Parts: sequence; structure tokens; C-alpha cells
Amino acid sequence: MKAMKKMVMWVCSLAVAVSLAGCSASAKDAEKDQVLQALNECAVYASDVLLDSAGKSRCDYNMILGQWFPYEEPWHTGQIILGLVDAYRVTGNKHYLDAAERAGKWWIGLEIKDNPKLEGMVAATHGDSRGNDHIVFSTVSDGSHGLFELGKETGNETYTRVVTDAITWMLDNMYAPELGVCYDIVELKTGEVLKTDRDNLGLDLRPNTEGSPFYDAYLVTGEERFKDAHILLANSLIEKQTPEGAWMDYHPNDKEEGTFHPRFNLWYAESLLEAYELTKDRKYLEAAAKTARLYARAQRNDGTIYYDNYVDGRFDKGSICGSAVAFAGILWMRLAGYGYDEFVPNYERSAQWLLVNRYAQDHPDPNVRGAVVNTRYRNKKGRVWLTQRDVGTSFGLRFLAQYYTLKFGK
Repeated sequence: MKAMKKMVMWVCSLAVAVSLAGCSASAKDAEKDQVLQALNECAVYASDVLLDSAGKSRCDYNMILGQWFPYEEPWHTGQIILGLVDAYRVTGNKHYLDAAERAGKWWIGLEIKDNPKLEGMVAATHGDSRGNDHIVFSTVSDGSHGLFELGKETGNETYTRVVTDAITWMLDNMYAPELGVCYDIVELKTGEVLKTDRDNLGLDLRPNTEGSPFYDAYLVTGEERFKDAHILLANSLIEKQTPEGAWMDYHPNDKEEGTFHPRFNLWYAESLLEAYELTKDRKYLEAAAKTARLYARAQRNDGTIYYDNYVDGRFDKGSICGSAVAFAGILWMRLAGYGYDEFVPNYERSAQWLLVNRYAQDHPDPNVRGAVVNTRYRNKKGRVWLTQRDVGTSFGLRFLAQYYTLKFGK
């Protein structure tokens, strides 16, 4: 009798264990489907709404006026390309790669061929406060990685050649190793690199490792000078990093106000990870982790990161920055991969935030359906501007693709 009871208890325990395992598997499958659905919805939005007929990003959507406004189109378009290539690699949906190629063709169409002084450079003009007469370093570099990845995925060497030529021009003309920085602005007509702020353009001499252009150029060409430049600038970043983990001496951070930009410092931290890949020196990881901790402090319990954050811990709820949620999440995932497990809760919060903070598929305004929430609220010229920005979705694509691969494989 006792033996029979033990057998019954064992069978029941086994049944419960199997049931729990089944529930766990079902929960994981449900999460996998949810992440994949979010990735696809963002990719469709990026392909069919964010890119215009010419292939460039529409950039900023004013939700009050119902109008799109351009803003640094080369780097915004490059980020969409990168997000779509990542989405294609996960889903295999050719529509996303085709859209990325449409955008890539627009981007390489910026190649300058009629000015000997700028030959090989691209006309990546800022288009906002600095106008359309000046090429800006980061307007090229922030979009450059997407072109490298597109060239890698398609086998079309034209994408790689054009972006490598532009980065070579910047290395030859804008890199100032003796200062540990790069010059920021080039006159489109003359090809002159501005070394003084004579036109009140807000000239910045910055390390300018955003997008890691010299790192990517090194991987493609094998030329040591690109590697040397990336490492020198990474060392400069470490020297210039403030105790909070930011680079407060450089725009768009505001040292006087104590505010740090929601993405700028993340670009630099990401480039430090590439320096680690080249050298295996953990000082780069430690510096990147300092930045990651700053953004971890800025992240709210529900995963939100606002646009305006202060190094003393204050924040302003006026604008919600989905691109920072995603980009910080990318950095946190990478650092966790290097053993910084402290950031696992942060990227999990980012994941949950991105799954629930997207515009509905049946939203009455088709200009935002499927987009990741990324608002910018300002008073401009006596008018309220409430903008939904494209970068929420482009960085969201990058995060969701990386998160899906991390959690579920390919």
C-alpha cells in the first residue's frame, strides 16, 4: 500500500513538473512571438513610412501640424538602414533589405564628384542650425555603420567604397591627433575645414568617435592608420570623461546646466567597446560601464528614459526618449556579455518598455502607426512643437533584433 502511495505521489510530481515545464516553454514562446511582432511592426513602419520615395528619412513628424521636417538626413537615414539590416538578419524578410538598399542608394548619391578638394567626401550637411552649406563630421559618422553593414549583407561593394572614401577624407583632413579630437565642420563649397568658429556655428572640436567610423574603416581596409586613430581617440575619451560617466565639456551636453544628451554619450561608450575589441584592454570596458551606470540611474522603474536628464539625478518629464531606452539597452546588453551582469535588469526594462510603448497599428494617424514613442516637446517661434522622431524606431529596431538574438537565437 505504501509503495502504491509513493508511486502515485511520484507520478503526480512528475505530472506537475511536466506541466510547469510546459507553461515555461509556452511563456517563452509567447515572449518570442511578442518580440518578433514588435520587430516586424517597427520594420514595416521604417520601410513604408519613415523612408520617403527618394529613400531618405523623413526624420521629425510634427504631430500638431501633421507635417514632416528634415533633420540631419544622412545620419538619420543611416540609422534606419542599420535597423532594417538587423531586422532582415533576424526575420529574413526581403522587404526590409530592399528598403535598406533604397535608402543606401540615396546615401551613396551624396558622394561629391565635382569638387577636387572634396573628392571622395559626401555632402552630409546638417540642415538645421548649421544649414545646408556645411558638412558635419557626426552627420556622416552617425550613419556610416549602416552603410558598412548594408555592404556586408548585400555584397555590394559600392556602399562600402563610398563610405570608406568619406571616412578616409575625414581622417586626412579633420583628424587632429595632437589634440585628441577631430574638427567638426567643413564648408561644402570650398572644402575648407573650419578651425575657428568665425560664423557662430557652434564649432566643436570633439573626439568624434560617434558611429566608430575609423574602427569600421580599419575592419574593411586593414589599414593600421584607421586602427591607430580609433585607439588614440578612445584614449582621449577616457582622459576627457567626467566622473559621472559623460563628456560634459562637449556639445550637446550642457556643462553649465548639468544636463547630458540622451544619446551622445552612448555613442562614445559604444566606441569604447570597439576599442576593447581591438586591444582587449579592460580600461575601455570600465569607461563604457561608467557611462552605462549614468544611464541606468536615469532609467525609471518602468524603463522610461526622458530627454532631459541631469548629472545630479534630476530629470524633466516633458519629452520621452525611446531612442535612449533602446540605445542604452544595446550598451547594457553588450556590457552584460562582457560580464557586467549588473545591467541585465536595465536591458530587460528596456525590452518591456519597447514592447508596450509603440503607436498602435490602428492609430488614426498613419504617420505614426507602429513607431516607437520618441517625443520632443518645445516652444519654437511662439508655437508649441510636439514632435515624434524617427530615431525611436531606428534604434528600437537595433535593440529588438539584438535582444531577440540574445534570448532566442536566430
